Amino acid sequence: MTRSAKLATLPISFAGRTALGIGKRLGGKSAEIVAQEIQQRTAEQIFKVLGELKGGAMKLGQALSIFEAALPPEIAGPYRATLTKLQDAAPPLPTATVHRVLAEQLGDDWRENFVSFDDRPTAAASIGQVHRAVWHDGRQVAVKIQYPGAGKALLGDFAQLARLGKLFGALLPGLEIKAVLAELRERVAEELDYFREAEAQHAFAQEFHGDPDFLVPDVIAANEMVLVTEWMDGTPLSRIITDGTKTQRDRAGLLLVRFLFCSPARVGMLHADPHPGNFRMLDDGRLGILDFGAVNRLPDGYPKAFGQLTRIFNHGDMDTVISGLRAEGFIRPHIEIDPDALRSFLAPYVEPTAVEEFTFSREWLQAQAASATDLRPTNVVRQLNLPVSYVLIHRVHAAGIGVLCQLGATARFRDEVLQWVPGFADDPDQAPDTLPIP
Repeated sequence: MTRSAKLATLPISFAGRTALGIGKRLGGKSAEIVAQEIQQRTAEQIFKVLGELKGGAMKLGQALSIFEAALPPEIAGPYRATLTKLQDAAPPLPTATVHRVLAEQLGDDWRENFVSFDDRPTAAASIGQVHRAVWHDGRQVAVKIQYPGAGKALLGDFAQLARLGKLFGALLPGLEIKAVLAELRERVAEELDYFREAEAQHAFAQEFHGDPDFLVPDVIAANEMVLVTEWMDGTPLSRIITDGTKTQRDRAGLLLVRFLFCSPARVGMLHADPHPGNFRMLDDGRLGILDFGAVNRLPDGYPKAFGQLTRIFNHGDMDTVISGLRAEGFIRPHIEIDPDALRSFLAPYVEPTAVEEFTFSREWLQAQAASATDLRPTNVVRQLNLPVSYVLIHRVHAAGIGVLCQLGATARFRDEVLQWVPGFADDPDQAPDTLPIP
């Protein structure tokens, strides 16, 4: 009841703030100033309540980084800190509960599958934890166990959040929030399905078997709440970020970008949770990849319009860029965008594709974030929509850029876009005919 009660307070408070805003307008305040005040207080309460919850509400906050991009640091900062605290403080399952889940999923004789099983988890996440074990044939394995009740809690949170579309609309009037929430709910439901995760991980493992750049541990066994995969040693990317040499950090950044861009072309799927905990640098220089619960299925590879619009932007044709963004659903019909403001907003993010070599840095990222903290209705960030087909792509790019900036990586990232992103290397003279312009 407590989780639902916290969520239920949001629309009531929003109605109160809106009524207060009407009173202030009657008292002489400008509509824009009142709107900003309402948005500021709405944002504060949204992020305060979401920050106190786990499950679906927490995943919404993680996935929709566009919300954070549109908010001042004094609001988004404490929210991010709350999420980190929640994740770090997640208590492991009691040993008796671990054994009960294994017995329910693998049978009372579950121990016969293992030579040994470490009751202490080696890692924990929002919906499960990982144990190290030795499979009955002697292989080192990772055993991922889903928390009992995790699925019901996650989907319950999303059922509540789906009712808050009007409230989020006050923050981001250009965003079709109900469609985005529906898409996120489907993706979270997929993350709860360990059979589906096993299928995705096996596909990646098969494609990258023997690859000189990447290693994906293969799946050994799976059912609804237990996933057994090959164990993988290596240096966590988080340690490369803090202690790695410049050469190691550059190598890690280049491989991360290569993996994210080449996977849709090679596997038809995009790994959709690129945070440092899911990657390892191996002693032989390869990048190891873990956790395939969140994947974006892209059987035709990256959307061609993504590469085309990036290339056209680099050639300065903003009219075609805006038409293409409308056709893809990034700009809704009733929204007017100032071309110069859009160019200023997009330029830094497209910059790595416009130069032979690029260096990501925390300072660079902070400069880009500074352009998105304006809550006025004319702020481009708040006018853009996030089409459902791009929800996970956006999540990957936002998180991936964050990791690259943590690494401070320098590399020829443009070469990866040229090789793997459809439309980017096409003849620019053909662009107007190939884009789906309305």
